[in-house]
Amino acid sequence: MCVPRPRGPRKQLWQYHPRSDAHSKLACWGVLFDLLGQSRLLRQHVSQSKVVLGVHFTLRDFSTGRKKVLDLVIARPTGGAVKRTRSMVDLAQEWGIVVNQSQAATLAVLPTLEEGPVGAVLVALEAKATMTAHQRAEPRLYDELNSSHVTVHGASRQALAVGLVMVNIAETFVSPSLNPAPPGPGVTSVRSLHHQPSATVGVIEKVREIPRRRGAETEGFDGLGVIVVDMLNDNVTPVKLVTTPPAPAAGDVLHYDTMITRTAHEYDVSFSNL
Repeated sequence: MCVPRPRGPRKQLWQYHPRSDAHSKLACWGVLFDLLGQSRLLRQHVSQSKVVLGVHFTLRDFSTGRKKVLDLVIARPTGGAVKRTRSMVDLAQEWGIVVNQSQAATLAVLPTLEEGPVGAVLVALEAKATMTAHQRAEPRLYDELNSSHVTVHGASRQALAVGLVMVNIAETFVSPSLNPAPPGPGVTSVRSLHHQPSATVGVIEKVREIPRRRGAETEGFDGLGVIVVDMLNDNVTPVKLVTTPPAPAAGDVLHYDTMITRTAHEYDVSFSNL
């Protein structure tokens, strides 16, 4: 997200645009990368071609018929074909995901997870971002995430629903909704002001209200995490990951590492007989 790319309906250069799904793709790709690193069973299933990757897969709640488009899914393959097959490496290149030297070395030795015809969904990943107008965004964020796990488990009680929320702690933000042209030479941008850290704290506390389930008979996410970033969206300043308060601390139920570890464990327990 540090690199401005053509985003939004007009394909202008922005680091972030609310009408682009680039940030969701990046976040879900990162979660999948870390899950592969954590779960030996998932790596085994990938190596044995027992699972495939689904991108923007539409899942239907069996009981209500409700449909939900999910960012990424891990699923059992089924008959049929996809228009094109892409691996995680292909998606990283296509989506402009930048990996460092260590991540590239890890990716090179991981088994190749490829896109394929999606059958039964095993893991559903969804990522959301709150970059500006935090308080106004809270109800939408809650409703969209809550409907996600409801739909996933309405389709299959055994499937794992995983959600990741990105919250911006920057005090100012160049919003594409308020600026017809992206930041650049000769452009005077309108900057939104945020009351920080209270705006970020409010979003995190709203995420804490989203149900998390303890087993197949309860409701909620199987893995839910929050990451805090400092992003001005001025097309110049790099995006920074914030690990100090109010970001969830290590061991917090919403800490990123906790989400990955829990999801990997749930996968190993739930699908050991796949």
